[in-house]
Amino acid sequence: MQTVAAPAGDVLKSDNITHVANLPKQEPFNTLEAFGTDIAFKGDHAYVGNYDGFVVYDIKNPKKPSVLTQVACPGGQGDVSISGNLLFLSVDYPRTNDTCTSESTTAADAGGWEGIRIFDVSNPAEPRYVSAIDTACGSHTNTLVPDKAGKDVYIYVSSYGPRAEFPNCQPPHDQISIIKVPLANPAEPVLVDAPVLFPDGGNPGSDTVSQTTGCHDITAFPEKDIAAGACMGDGVLLDISDREKPRVIEQVRDDVNFAFWHSATFNNEGTKVVFTDELGGGGAATCNAKTGPTRGANGIYDLTGAGDDAELEFRSYYKIPRHQADTENCVAHNGSLIPTKDGDYMVQAWYQGGVSVWDFTDSANPKEIGYFDRTAFDESKLSTAGSWSAYYYNGHIYSSGIQEGLDVLEINDPRTNNAKSVKFAEFNPQTQPVYQR
Repeated sequence: MQTVAAPAGDVLKSDNITHVANLPKQEPFNTLEAFGTDIAFKGDHAYVGNYDGFVVYDIKNPKKPSVLTQVACPGGQGDVSISGNLLFLSVDYPRTNDTCTSESTTAADAGGWEGIRIFDVSNPAEPRYVSAIDTACGSHTNTLVPDKAGKDVYIYVSSYGPRAEFPNCQPPHDQISIIKVPLANPAEPVLVDAPVLFPDGGNPGSDTVSQTTGCHDITAFPEKDIAAGACMGDGVLLDISDREKPRVIEQVRDDVNFAFWHSATFNNEGTKVVFTDELGGGGAATCNAKTGPTRGANGIYDLTGAGDDAELEFRSYYKIPRHQADTENCVAHNGSLIPTKDGDYMVQAWYQGGVSVWDFTDSANPKEIGYFDRTAFDESKLSTAGSWSAYYYNGHIYSSGIQEGLDVLEINDPRTNNAKSVKFAEFNPQTQPVYQR
């Protein structure tokens, strides 16, 4: 396996962005195959997923982040969520068993295992494996949804890619999996349901649009008992007032410009949803003149009405205004709100398109207000690299690089500076908290 050196190339950025720190990937996660992925935060620690496990970073001093520990537990893609002392890790590649010492197998193996692993991180320096539970088609991503009594947490598992020859991932797979984890006994997680969200089959797909065979990611907004699902060929709004029985109350499609509904972000009032389109699956160069400004972009929707009368009304697209080289994979990816007192601002990863800070206060006229962007990871060929996830947490932006390790950024801008006063004790970007305006 080829190892990854410290990030090379030039850094391009707007004047209002400071590059505070970079911490390259460390052994054994310093190979090209060990992609850095999603991030969850608790206190002074960032938990960063990896195709080969996860990394715990000490971020008490954002200018000098350090690796507290690394947990080798392969299975891809290592999506993470955290609740109290529990960390939930997605496994989406079939393994011979649920342990961290398992070996790779194929989806055609009836004895193969995929799903959710649970770790106790009460001591962040020494995470302890607690339990695991399998789910159909594995777990590409997971979303934490707290119950209203505070005794349990629910994990909504998104997965896709069924085939008739896969015994544990059978079509049509128009569903998600719901896991209930008792906080007092995390060794006994239970699969409570696998509700079918698309009884009519979802988007049938085409040469340019993904067929809906599950969801890619879900973002919960517990304050309003709603969630937004990005489900391959469809965007949906869910009623999650009954955590074990989510219901689709609104469904939208865009077969002209959206190829793959990837993720979602609400504004703080829960009156807008930003859906992302991962055109090319994250491995293609789509931030160029040939692809144009409305494909591989964000779609901004206003959420009008309430309850079963809620509607998602399209307003505009947003795509980074900087063209990237044809050797740079680039498309809309994971991001979060910046908790400002006024307006709607978001920070977002764009793979090798870097990190974009943008304003969607006017849903019909979004605009970029800041950016951080490296030149191509490999100028000789198209490679998979760049920012997988970029999130604002307690005054700084943290970017998980596929190959680049952890970048820490700071934005100094009158439109966003008041966000530095908002502090969270725990932050899962796909479980959106409401902050005081």
